[in-house]
Amino acid sequence: MRISFFARVSLGVMLLLLLVIGSLAGALQQAAQQALERHAQEQLNIGARVFERLLALRSQQLQDEVRILSSDFGFRDAVASADVPTLRSALRNHGDRAEASEVLLLDLHGQIKASTSAAFAEGQPFAYAQALLTQLQNPQHLLVVPVDGVPHLLAAATVRAPLPVAVLIMGFEIDRALADELRQLTHLEVTLLVQTDNSKPRWLSTLLNAPAQQLELLRQLDSDSRHWQPLALAGEHYLSLAVPLSEAADYQISAFLHRPLNAVSAALLGLRERLLSIAGLAFGASLLLALLLARTVARPLERLARSAQRIGQGDYQAPIERLRVPELAALGAALGQMQHGIAERERQLAHNALHEPHSGLPNRTLLEERINSAIAAERPLGVLLIGVANFSEWLSARSGDAEQQLAQALAQQLLELRRPGLSVARLLDDRFAVLLEEASAAELITLADQCQQRLSQLRDWQGEALGLQVHIGVASYPQDAHSSEALLHCALAALHEAQMHHEPVQVYEQAKDAARQRQIILVRDLRQAAERGELQLHYQPKLNLRDGQIRQAEALLRWQHAELGWVSPGEFIPLAERTGSIAALTRWVIEAAVAQIAQWHAQGLVMQVSVNVSAADLAAFDVCQVVEQALSRHQLAAQQLVLEITESAVMQDQQHALAVLQALRELGVGLSVDDFGTGYSSLAQLRQLPVQELKIDQTFIRQLGPEGDDAVIVRSTIEMSHRLGLKVVAEGIESALVLELLRDWGCDVAQGYYISRPVPASALQAWLASDAAQVLQG
Repeated sequence: MRISFFARVSLGVMLLLLLVIGSLAGALQQAAQQALERHAQEQLNIGARVFERLLALRSQQLQDEVRILSSDFGFRDAVASADVPTLRSALRNHGDRAEASEVLLLDLHGQIKASTSAAFAEGQPFAYAQALLTQLQNPQHLLVVPVDGVPHLLAAATVRAPLPVAVLIMGFEIDRALADELRQLTHLEVTLLVQTDNSKPRWLSTLLNAPAQQLELLRQLDSDSRHWQPLALAGEHYLSLAVPLSEAADYQISAFLHRPLNAVSAALLGLRERLLSIAGLAFGASLLLALLLARTVARPLERLARSAQRIGQGDYQAPIERLRVPELAALGAALGQMQHGIAERERQLAHNALHEPHSGLPNRTLLEERINSAIAAERPLGVLLIGVANFSEWLSARSGDAEQQLAQALAQQLLELRRPGLSVARLLDDRFAVLLEEASAAELITLADQCQQRLSQLRDWQGEALGLQVHIGVASYPQDAHSSEALLHCALAALHEAQMHHEPVQVYEQAKDAARQRQIILVRDLRQAAERGELQLHYQPKLNLRDGQIRQAEALLRWQHAELGWVSPGEFIPLAERTGSIAALTRWVIEAAVAQIAQWHAQGLVMQVSVNVSAADLAAFDVCQVVEQALSRHQLAAQQLVLEITESAVMQDQQHALAVLQALRELGVGLSVDDFGTGYSSLAQLRQLPVQELKIDQTFIRQLGPEGDDAVIVRSTIEMSHRLGLKVVAEGIESALVLELLRDWGCDVAQGYYISRPVPASALQAWLASDAAQVLQG
């Protein structure tokens, strides 16, 4: 029996609808299943990050507490004096305030000197010395150790006085309360597992805790796995993720996060039923509509639909069938034009998305894809990041399409290297990259040298040398990084190092990169340090050895960075001098010192304060104007301010220094030569300067004794200075013996840790009124 056209169209449409709706329902079912699984995995990932963040926050709290306690002057004094009862009291008080489980004090050999916990007996060695060393070197590293089978989070800091004398440790027990808190935050079940060599595994879990379930839970957990783990317990199914907390030769501590799946499966079953219902309704309605349309346009439209489907799937090569019905023929022609236009645009978009327009080379996106592909296959590779330092200057002297010509010329030179596994890309206008797989370190350096030679000796289209300044940074996987982003960062750090030291090729070194990143942060934040209130002045008192009175102090700049903490002046002052920030710092110091002198004067305390001025300050701005305005603003006598100029600054440009110092002297400001003896000047040279005071450098004072070269230098300097009418100040005094020697030799003023360390202004006032200051003043 011959089937009619209408029947064939209807049957075909019916089968097509069944196929489409079935495929759609299956795809939706599969997509829903995958989405739910991804959702569970995402929840576990989020839970893992939340857990790590909770530990990191708690670690930071402990770190802040140990840093505060280790910096406390009284505590350090108790450590230095080995006052164990005082130490125990301080440890217990600070531990209670921080809600710590234990607080320990170790000596530099790892012996426990004081402890608030019976688990850490005094006089015993600290069992986790190696892990503690890692935590001290990297405060961001979490130190988690087992204590009686229970995981404890520890934070440590070095106690200095000023050299390291002890290590302070504060611990926090990772207990059921933390697990319950994480469960409330993430709606995930939590299991903490501690495995040691000499005892049975210890654990706690928010899951059901019947004995049989405990054994089954321990049997299924795999702390060595870094992937998703299915878990079945008491009829409930879970998806689990292991979060390693700490691992050593004799213990392993892990956390497991569990996402219940039964509720998800029930929701998926309900979704399947709703999809089937919707699919049935859609099939019935579509069938009715198909029967209505099949008489006239079913078959032509079906062919056009198949063509459109091919286009939607990315097939732009199959031609569109010609139709006899004029209206449908026009529709087919329009569909063919659309197919051609989409194909051309996608080709152009795909190329532009992965290539740089001027050179035609792959861009950063394609380069990163190739790097990630090699890393995923664990193929060793190296990256050469090439920078042309004078690229912009070269282009500014030319016009037209010079950039495109230069980019193509550079690309051609790199492509002519023709090595297996070599790829070339352009990342920025003046920056190219060469990727070489399966290359040794020696091969990478050889290739970098070849690239540098080729590009540096490149000639233009008239045969003249371009004179390009080319530097190359080299980094490799897996030695330096394990991701494309990190690998490119390492290569960029090596490139910056090469540019800074004018080296043609530089291989990445992690230590230099870390130091460079710290310097970048300090240089960046130093400009706003005063505005953020991070700068402070500490004052070190000076003892007049002739009458035993303390009427002078030196103002010393201190910087407490918001993230890095206290930054040594020996670190940020040279950076300020190199980056031109020293002038702003000196202005701030002069203003702050004058304001403090005026405040003391109003309170009845008359002090003469000295401020350090560098060679850069003498040349960078008008010191006289800054000092005069500050004194006038606070209505302060000029005699109460002394400017200390280093010996090297005075001798660097004597004529300019003489003019500036003469102007300052005319204002009435006191002048002192600092660090005398470290340069190449002599007293005969300094007598030409209008200074009233000479400060002997502490290198001659610290180890001073009755005999020896230092004694000869110091005594002769004091005698000759007095003959020239100069007052003599000795700094760096750290013992009573040195103080008495200087007093006997006729030194005028003494300064050093034996008298007092530099302290804030309020602390200096309190110290002046203390018994220690009264004893010094007789």
